[in-house]
Amino acid sequence: MLIKKHQYWAFVLPALLFIILIIALPFLIGIYYSFTDSNGLNSSFIGLKNYQILFRDTIFLQSLWLTVKFSVVSVLLINLIGLAFALIVTSSDNRFNKALRTIFFMPNLIGGILLGFIWQFIFTSAFKALGGSLNLDFFNGWLSDPATGFWGIVILFVWQMSGYIMLIYVSFLNSIPQNTIQAARLDGAERWQILMFIKLPQLAPAFTISLFLTLANSFKLYEQNLALTNGGPYRSTEMISMYIYNTAFVNFQQGYAQAAGIILFFCVTLVSFLQLALSRRGER
Repeated sequence: MLIKKHQYWAFVLPALLFIILIIALPFLIGIYYSFTDSNGLNSSFIGLKNYQILFRDTIFLQSLWLTVKFSVVSVLLINLIGLAFALIVTSSDNRFNKALRTIFFMPNLIGGILLGFIWQFIFTSAFKALGGSLNLDFFNGWLSDPATGFWGIVILFVWQMSGYIMLIYVSFLNSIPQNTIQAARLDGAERWQILMFIKLPQLAPAFTISLFLTLANSFKLYEQNLALTNGGPYRSTEMISMYIYNTAFVNFQQGYAQAAGIILFFCVTLVSFLQLALSRRGER
């Protein structure tokens, strides 16, 4: 049965209006404000001045580089651990598959702010007690040092996201025909050979989806950064999202913050397109 033209628009129009009013229009307004010196109350057009200052702003460049470094490390770790979890919970020899699947996924159900406070307690109180009992300075002052503070955020984010990514890999692993795996076993294939030559090639679409999701979420990280380190010490762990928020709502430089947000948008878009192109080429 053919859908009439007015019926077609009845289905499309609500979603189209949502995209225009909630996504497209605010984005275009944000582009305009990036060319102004808006402070939330008053604004005047200043052209490219915000962008010129941004590329000389050492704190902005530090936050952007920290976010890029964080994204590379966390994307690799989340996908490796998520894949390992998926292989564990889909193993036919494991009797605790359902219980482990629940345990691995549970951190993803915790909100970012609460998760940050949980790990803040672990890194400050639990690690301090552990370091005192073992007489090891390694566990002391994790969030007061820029290097360990960075790894603290990585640990938190990996712990939160690995279970979610695991589910994507599990769904693709379960779709692999069992007769293919059984035939390989009958031919004398070892477990590592089945993994390398049967399972991993079938997971190529899952790699594309998982890399895109983890990359997008790592660039947008804010709540966990706020609750765990609040950008400290001395803004050394301030991710780009927190930089934009502080610039807009603490320093009241909305125009400047919009320019930083536009740069972040184009960086994420460029990296996402490159990642998708490379992943699709790998799938072929």
